[in-house]
Amino acid sequence: MTTTTPYQTAAPVRTLSITSFVLGLASIVFGWTFVAPVAGLVVGILALGREPLGKTFAVWGIVLNAVMLAGVAFFALLALVGMGIGAIALPFAWL
Repeated sequence: MTTTTPYQTAAPVRTLSITSFVLGLASIVFGWTFVAPVAGLVVGILALGREPLGKTFAVWGIVLNAVMLAGVAFFALLALVGMGIGAIALPFAWL
Protein backbone atom coordinates (compact mmCIF):
# COMPACT_ATOMS: atom_id res chain seq x y z
CA MET A 1 0.00 0.00 0.00
CA THR A 2 1.42 3.31 -1.06
CA THR A 3 0.68 6.37 0.96
CA THR A 4 0.91 9.71 -0.63
CA THR A 5 1.35 12.90 1.25
CA PRO A 6 -0.37 16.00 0.04
CA TYR A 7 2.03 18.46 -1.43
CA GLN A 8 2.38 21.89 0.01
CA THR A 9 1.78 24.89 -2.14
CA ALA A 10 4.07 27.83 -1.85
CA ALA A 11 2.72 30.92 -0.18
CA PRO A 12 1.95 33.73 -2.58
CA VAL A 13 4.80 36.17 -2.92
CA ARG A 14 3.84 39.65 -1.78
CA THR A 15 7.23 40.98 -0.78
CA LEU A 16 7.20 44.20 -2.80
CA SER A 17 3.67 45.17 -1.85
CA ILE A 18 4.23 44.56 1.86
CA THR A 19 7.51 46.49 1.69
CA SER A 20 5.71 49.45 0.15
CA PHE A 21 3.02 49.32 2.83
CA VAL A 22 5.55 49.09 5.67
CA LEU A 23 7.60 51.98 4.27
CA GLY A 24 4.44 54.08 4.04
CA LEU A 25 3.46 53.34 7.63
CA ALA A 26 6.99 53.86 8.92
CA SER A 27 7.43 57.13 7.06
CA ILE A 28 4.26 58.54 8.62
CA VAL A 29 4.88 57.18 12.12
CA PHE A 30 8.59 58.01 12.33
CA GLY A 31 8.48 61.18 10.22
CA TRP A 32 10.77 59.97 7.44
CA THR A 33 10.36 62.74 4.94
CA PHE A 34 11.83 62.04 1.53
CA VAL A 35 13.88 58.93 0.81
CA ALA A 36 11.61 56.30 2.39
CA PRO A 37 8.35 57.60 0.83
CA VAL A 38 9.95 57.87 -2.62
CA ALA A 39 11.31 54.33 -2.30
CA GLY A 40 7.94 53.08 -1.03
CA LEU A 41 6.13 54.76 -3.91
CA VAL A 42 8.44 53.19 -6.49
CA VAL A 43 8.23 49.76 -4.87
CA GLY A 44 4.43 50.04 -4.65
CA ILE A 45 4.12 50.87 -8.33
CA LEU A 46 6.38 47.95 -9.21
CA ALA A 47 4.31 45.66 -6.97
CA LEU A 48 1.10 46.54 -8.81
CA GLY A 49 2.47 45.04 -11.99
CA ARG A 50 4.34 42.08 -10.54
CA GLU A 51 2.23 40.85 -7.64
CA PRO A 52 -1.48 40.54 -8.42
CA LEU A 53 -2.24 38.93 -5.03
CA GLY A 54 -0.66 41.84 -3.17
CA LYS A 55 -2.68 44.54 -4.88
CA THR A 56 -4.34 45.78 -1.68
CA PHE A 57 -1.03 46.21 0.15
CA ALA A 58 0.49 47.88 -2.91
CA VAL A 59 -2.37 50.37 -3.25
CA TRP A 60 -2.26 51.23 0.45
CA GLY A 61 1.52 51.60 0.26
CA ILE A 62 1.19 53.97 -2.69
CA VAL A 63 -1.49 56.00 -0.90
CA LEU A 64 0.46 56.27 2.37
CA ASN A 65 3.70 57.21 0.63
CA ALA A 66 1.95 59.75 -1.60
CA VAL A 67 0.25 61.33 1.43
CA MET A 68 3.59 61.64 3.18
CA LEU A 69 5.24 63.18 0.11
CA ALA A 70 2.33 65.60 -0.34
CA GLY A 71 2.61 66.64 3.31
CA VAL A 72 6.34 67.20 2.99
CA ALA A 73 5.84 69.24 -0.19
CA PHE A 74 3.15 71.34 1.50
CA PHE A 75 5.28 72.13 4.54
CA ALA A 76 8.33 72.85 2.38
CA LEU A 77 6.27 75.29 0.33
CA LEU A 78 4.91 76.84 3.53
CA ALA A 79 8.46 77.25 4.85
CA LEU A 80 9.60 78.90 1.62
CA VAL A 81 6.69 81.32 1.69
CA GLY A 82 7.43 82.13 5.32
CA MET A 83 11.10 82.78 4.54
CA GLY A 84 10.08 84.97 1.61
CA ILE A 85 7.74 87.03 3.78
CA GLY A 86 10.46 87.28 6.42
CA ALA A 87 13.01 88.44 3.83
CA ILE A 88 10.59 91.06 2.53
CA ALA A 89 9.85 92.30 6.06
CA LEU A 90 13.52 92.31 7.12
CA PRO A 91 14.24 95.93 6.14
CA PHE A 92 11.39 97.05 8.38
CA ALA A 93 12.61 95.11 11.42
CA TRP A 94 14.71 98.03 12.69
CA LEU A 95 11.90 100.60 12.63
